Amino acid sequence: MLKQIPSIISPDLLKILHEMGHGDEIVLGDGNFPAASHANRLIRCDGHDIPRLLEAILQLLPVDTYVEQPVHLMQVVEGDSVHAPAIWKEYQEILGNYQVTKQQIGFLERFAFYERAKEAHAIIATSEQALYANIILKKGVIS
Repeated sequence: MLKQIPSIISPDLLKILHEMGHGDEIVLGDGNFPAASHANRLIRCDGHDIPRLLEAILQLLPVDTYVEQPVHLMQVVEGDSVHAPAIWKEYQEILGNYQVTKQQIGFLERFAFYERAKEAHAIIATSEQALYANIILKKGVIS
C-alpha cells in the first residue's frame, strides 16, 4: 500500500492514470458497457461502483481546464423510460468537489459515446448497475 492513494485504486489503474498525458481520456464503464470490445487498454474493477472510483480517481487526476466540456456522459436513448438517471446528480456533486461545473459536463449520443470510448487511453470496466452511468474524463495539467 501507499500513503494517500485511495485503496480502491489498483496498481494497474494507478499506472494507467500516471501514463496519461494532457488531453488523454479515460472511460468509466458501467456493468453493461462493452468495455472489452472497445478498449485499447482495459482495467477491470469488478465489484466496484463508479461513484467510489470517480471520487478516488479525481483525487489523483486533474480534469482538463482548457476545454469547455472535459467530462461526458452517455445521453439517454430517445424513447427510453429513463429521463435523468439519479446517478448523474451524484456525479455532479462529486465533480463539483473538484471544481467541475454542471456546464462542463457534456452528453454524447450512445453510438458517438462508443466511438469516443474506442479512442480513449483506457476503459475501466466496473460492476456499476445504474443505467447510463458511463462517464468519460479528459485529463488536464497540474499547474
